[in-house]
Amino acid sequence: MNFLRGVMGGQAAGPQPSGAETIQKLCDRVASSTLLEDRRDAVRALKSLSKKYRMEVGTQAMDHLINILQTDRSDSEILGYALDTLYNIICNDEEEEQDESEDAVTPTPASGKNKNVSMPDEAAQKQADDLGAQFTEQFVQDPEHVTLILALLEEFDFHVRWPGVKLLTALLKNQCVQVQGIILVSPMGVSRLMDLLADSREVIRNDGLLLLQQLTKSNAAIQKIVAFENAFERLLDIITEEGSSDGGIVVEDCLLLLVNLLKNNSSNQNFFKEGSYIQRMKPWFEVGDDNSGWSAQKVTNLHLMLQLVRVMVSPVNSPGATASCQKSMYQCGLLQQLCTILMATGVPADILTETINTVSEVIRGSQVNQDYFASVNAPSNPPRPAIVVLLMSMVNERQPFVLRCAVLYCFQCFLYKNQKGQGEIVATLLPSTIDANSISAGQLLCGGLFSVDSLSNWCAAVALAHALQDNLTQKEQLLRVQLATSLGKPPVSLLQQCTNILSQGDKIVRRGSKVQTRVGLLMLLCTWINNCPIAVTHFLHNQENVPFLTAQISENLGEDERLVQGLCALLLGICIYYNDNSLENYTKEKLKQLIEKRIGKENFVEKLGFITKHELYSRAAQKPQPVFPSPEQMLFDHEFTKLVKELEGVITKAVHKSSEDEKKEEEVKKTLEQHDNIVTQYKELIREQDAQIQELKEQVASMSSQNEQMQTTVTQQLAQIQQHKDQYNILKLKLGKENQNQSNSQGDSSQVNGLQTEELTQLREEVEELRKQHTLLQTQLHDKDALINTLRSETAEGSAGGSDNTELLKELESQSAEINQMKTERQELLRRAEAGSSDAVSSSDGSFDAAKMAEVESRLAAQTTETERLKEETKSLSASRAELEQQLASATSTVAILQTEQAKLQTEVQESKKEQDDLLMLLADQDQKIHSLKQKLKDLGETVDDEDDLDARDQTDDDFEEDEDED
Repeated sequence: MNFLRGVMGGQAAGPQPSGAETIQKLCDRVASSTLLEDRRDAVRALKSLSKKYRMEVGTQAMDHLINILQTDRSDSEILGYALDTLYNIICNDEEEEQDESEDAVTPTPASGKNKNVSMPDEAAQKQADDLGAQFTEQFVQDPEHVTLILALLEEFDFHVRWPGVKLLTALLKNQCVQVQGIILVSPMGVSRLMDLLADSREVIRNDGLLLLQQLTKSNAAIQKIVAFENAFERLLDIITEEGSSDGGIVVEDCLLLLVNLLKNNSSNQNFFKEGSYIQRMKPWFEVGDDNSGWSAQKVTNLHLMLQLVRVMVSPVNSPGATASCQKSMYQCGLLQQLCTILMATGVPADILTETINTVSEVIRGSQVNQDYFASVNAPSNPPRPAIVVLLMSMVNERQPFVLRCAVLYCFQCFLYKNQKGQGEIVATLLPSTIDANSISAGQLLCGGLFSVDSLSNWCAAVALAHALQDNLTQKEQLLRVQLATSLGKPPVSLLQQCTNILSQGDKIVRRGSKVQTRVGLLMLLCTWINNCPIAVTHFLHNQENVPFLTAQISENLGEDERLVQGLCALLLGICIYYNDNSLENYTKEKLKQLIEKRIGKENFVEKLGFITKHELYSRAAQKPQPVFPSPEQMLFDHEFTKLVKELEGVITKAVHKSSEDEKKEEEVKKTLEQHDNIVTQYKELIREQDAQIQELKEQVASMSSQNEQMQTTVTQQLAQIQQHKDQYNILKLKLGKENQNQSNSQGDSSQVNGLQTEELTQLREEVEELRKQHTLLQTQLHDKDALINTLRSETAEGSAGGSDNTELLKELESQSAEINQMKTERQELLRRAEAGSSDAVSSSDGSFDAAKMAEVESRLAAQTTETERLKEETKSLSASRAELEQQLASATSTVAILQTEQAKLQTEVQESKKEQDDLLMLLADQDQKIHSLKQKLKDLGETVDDEDDLDARDQTDDDFEEDEDED
């Protein structure tokens, strides 16, 4: 303790120990002290020295500090000191100085120590990085050390958990892959780290975010585990709590972690989409009317949010997953919100650029999203389509380069696999659809194509090429486009104007001589005439084109012109490959002869290879988005690189083929076409046979089901027949016994009354059974009587309603069957009763049964008669019902005819009323004219009779005429 007081207190007299000696003594104290307070003070002193003497503390004290973490788990203070010390010696970042309130060991360094002070900052930082990596490697050599740190993170004490989080983050920064492997195999390792996000102390939660960022870098397995530990829900909740895009650095950390979890991880992307987390992203992009004065942090947050959207719909993802996310973004309104930002005012330029790129990938290849984007209008007066506004920025050389690239990418994505959009763009160039009062996309593209700005030329050419990509119809339609070059000259076609600019480079110095302009025009021409024989014919029809191409290819030009030579060779090769030999001077064979004489086949192939060997070709082929460090390097388009890769081999083969090989190839093609026709016929026949087989299978299935039903019915009937047979055999045995007993009773006169005691008992039992059956039959007869009464009442009601006649007939038939069955049973009972009536003992009972049977027979006869009567009544009711229905139908038709006539009469009445109104109007006009004329006559002094006098005179004349009629 005296030593520690001397070190941490005031300076003692005598020579001062060096830093290494002090650290050695502190390490000895940590290893040998038995009191916890002594060890704690020694570790605290090591922590104070760990920044200044990082090498010495790391070399001498690391093992002792790890031992402290293992043995002194009960004391949180010493654990905190040990973790802080390990963090100081492993971390490479510049940290702030420790608080002055903490005790610090400040011995005077000996000469020669701390030589890094005079070294340059870069060298010192590099040495520090190497030192941190060295100590990290030493620490993680034993995986148990990392597992120990993970276990300490379960401690809730702030002074233990926070240093543990920082230490593990530093280990991941220095040895990411190795530490990730240890954490991955550690039981509940990732789960413990995920618990940090739920810590109520923001410092630990925020540093936990930084830890998870390092943990999830480039490790798909850990990314999946973190995602399934409910990371998306927690991170989105934190972003919402912190204010979304208006939040601070914590929102940025959450977004960086989300990007790590989702980028290039299809499983997590699907989980994010299926969990409806895309819908929760929509509020992030809500912007107001006043977008000025955005803070730098808000710009950063919104930039990362846009990147997160792009991760979900990136072209490098699987097409199915991308399409599903695009659909969700449209359905939840996220695309609409992005388009709102796109058309808003005051949005910072970098956010606007990233928004354009994001919208591009959200609509790329999705027909629904592309149609919506085509309908978006900018808030201008008059309103203009968003596509037109964006193209105006693309062809404006004053706009930033990155913004123009973003607009070009947006236009390419809008036309990607969108034949409808391609047709709409090309239609704006056709003469029948041009509107002189408005600016269209086609006009802007033509203006950019022939502008003095080479970048505008290139962008317009590439954009127009995408309007023709894989669309033969639009390639043919574009041949109709006519351009007015100058006053007094006839218009020329767009194809001819493009070739004129290429071939007249000397006259149009500012346009044709620039490599970027010529590359753009050549890419447009190659895309245009590719797989379009009509366009090839139009191109070859201009007599100047082929000589210009051969001259360009055959010349020996510099490095900058090699690319132009390669593109000219590609264009000439397309003219050979897709030539339909319609022009006699430029058939395939003549063009190949021209190449062989003027250029040479080997030289032609070599010039063609200049395209793929260009340094910018491979960069453009990597991804669809045009990303270039400077405008001068903007030479290749991604889709064009695919076209070159596809055509280079076939053009080389086409140039080297002889006429005989071509004839053989044509014969082979014809043979293949014939085979294809035969195969097509057989396919159609097979389809028809498949349809017939399917129909027969359905018939077999229905017949099988019917067969099963019939077999079930047959089985049931067989069971019923067997049951009836068994009943018949039982009755036969009973009758046989009764006959035998009767014969025995008549033949044997020696016994008392001709019967034995056992036979009498048996006969009594049978008579008792017959009585029970008789009682049962009577009950059934009562039930049948009640049913007949019910039927009578229903029949009476049926005479008024007549709705259930068919059911009554069925019921009566069933009743008749039951009555017949009862008759059969009655006859059986009568027969058995007659057989029993011969018995002397039961003669009185037999006579009683015979009387009962007679009564039953009479009642059955009455019921049969009643049933027949009811049947007759039912038939008459059915006939009357049919007659009533016929009368009702005739009445309905009569009513319909009357209604039609009534409608006609009403129409005629309306027309007559209209005519009367018209006549009244005419009369009123006539009266008005007569009145005005009378007034004029009166003014002129003429005598005019008034209307009253005329009426009186008319009345007198009428009376006079009536008198004459009476005479």
